[in-house]
Amino acid sequence: MVRITRRLLPMLVAALASGWLTPNGAEAQSRAETLRAVTSGTVNSLDPMTLGATPDALALSTATYDRLVAYERTPRGDGTYVFDFNAIRGELAESVEVSEDGLTITVHLRPDAVWQDGTPVTAEDVKWSLDRAVSAETMSKAQLKTGSLTSPDQFRVVDARTVEITLPQVDRLALPNLASLYAPMFNSALVKREAGPDDPWGVEWLKTHTASSGAYAVESYKPGQQVVLTRNDDWSGGELPAFPRVIVQTVPDASTRAALVERGDADVATDLQGEDVKALRDRGEVQVVSVPRPTAFMALVFNTRMAPFDDAAVRRAVALALPYDAMLSAAASGLGGKLYGAEWQDGPEGADFPQALPLATDPEKARALLAEAGYPDGFETTLSFAVNRAAWAEPAATLVQEALGGIGIEVTIDKLPDAQMAEAITEKRLPLLLERSYALFPSAEYFFRIFLSGPSRWNFSSWRNEEVEALLPKARYEADQAAYDAVAKRLIALAAEEVPMAFLWQPTQDVVLGKDIEGFTTWYHYYVDVRDLQRR
Repeated sequence: MVRITRRLLPMLVAALASGWLTPNGAEAQSRAETLRAVTSGTVNSLDPMTLGATPDALALSTATYDRLVAYERTPRGDGTYVFDFNAIRGELAESVEVSEDGLTITVHLRPDAVWQDGTPVTAEDVKWSLDRAVSAETMSKAQLKTGSLTSPDQFRVVDARTVEITLPQVDRLALPNLASLYAPMFNSALVKREAGPDDPWGVEWLKTHTASSGAYAVESYKPGQQVVLTRNDDWSGGELPAFPRVIVQTVPDASTRAALVERGDADVATDLQGEDVKALRDRGEVQVVSVPRPTAFMALVFNTRMAPFDDAAVRRAVALALPYDAMLSAAASGLGGKLYGAEWQDGPEGADFPQALPLATDPEKARALLAEAGYPDGFETTLSFAVNRAAWAEPAATLVQEALGGIGIEVTIDKLPDAQMAEAITEKRLPLLLERSYALFPSAEYFFRIFLSGPSRWNFSSWRNEEVEALLPKARYEADQAAYDAVAKRLIALAAEEVPMAFLWQPTQDVVLGKDIEGFTTWYHYYVDVRDLQRR
């Protein structure tokens, strides 16, 4: 039986809107007590699960809504922190118990947990929130399904402070899903009263209102422009956040966002251009944090259903010809976590993915493999990428073209409009492409399930390996950690052997902070958690 005790989960925010707007009464607030964050994104809904809600809306909800459980964070050694996928703590839950067979999760609520209107958080509220997550047409439904949470029948009220969750089979991602952004808890009595019988799940009402217990309450909301948050001093989920007030604003121009932090008018800026980040770092007037995103990747993707890339030897030959270091330098200013150059002794070093694979630049070996595969004189192909990827994909593509030309492969570069590229990816009709994405969780099974198996659009390479298909359900429903690790390592080894994608690097999360701001944490959603931050 696993027991998880309650501890504080720093919350995240990142949402922002356009123009540098000053809310009413903001001038009267002490600058030291107000955190100002600027970003390019907009908050278009206060309900993070509304279909069509922006990533910024989703991120903002971690400051306004609690979950039952949340991830721990660990120091990175440079004054910042990173989330720990393998350590889960209580948020609204005082404790959580997982049965020995892994099929029952029992949640005990904190006795002092209250909604922002002062009423107690009850097991009935939790059941209603979970029922909503798996029943209403929201973003929660699809995500929670990845953890075998699919039916209201799985959630049972035991008593006023206890909820029991049953699983049809052991699922390693059930608890992580409950800790994710996709499982917020709602004040059900408030929603029912305000939303009415025509909207039982409050889908419309919650777009512009909150029914929450989080560390921050929404003071004012101007869709697409700004959100002002006020600390909920009755919050009992942990140590109160440092800032009594938070202003989250949209400022479309990246240079303006950078300048606002540099001159002290804002404390946090996100979504900056590479040149702005570099200039800010060089001037040294602010803190520039660039952390590789643990679940993200940039990759050269092969269409494994299209000749000649249906041959693993050809894919490996191309992968060995790539100028990895030069691509990282030219396309990402050398910033990012390398996903190449590993020196395995007995297979993968760990069970998480993405991780560095044992591929490095070796043109001579690449030419030999190409000849063995029946292409001694090379071949012609087209390398595609979307316009919205051009900032990094264009310099990377040029280097790919040059390197592959050196082993006899003539590459034509095709930059496609975003909509056309999306359609081509869905139809699986491109032979070679540069793409990026990220998984919600740093789990090898989860990553392979999304990106390296099945008919999904996100299986960019259309790779189908029978052993992978057989191993994935085994890994997902494996309760024993050692057994899971062994399966995960085999999955990673297969990807290294067959090279459906040549993984390049993990892009960084770049955040600019005022010199007096500390506590920044890299979370799995890659947005700023304002609950973490404080002023020195």
